[in-house]
Amino acid sequence: MNIDTKILQTVVQMPEPLKQEVLHYAQYLMENYSKDVSVEQHPVKKRRSGILQGTFVLPLAEDFDEPLEDFREYME
Repeated sequence: MNIDTKILQTVVQMPEPLKQEVLHYAQYLMENYSKDVSVEQHPVKKRRSGILQGTFVLPLAEDFDEPLEDFREYME
């Protein structure tokens, strides 16, 4: 079953006021999104590998797991 068939079956079961709401929403979507959405307007940024190379220093410091001074009052 394709999407058009599912939409039609759902709309047929709706009361008239809901059908009117669906029509208004569909018209809204067509007016506002059909002309604005395109792949060319939103280019995909390519990721570069190795951009963070050298920013993390290993091995970690000896006191890495020790509580921070800023949180000492909170921890007590």
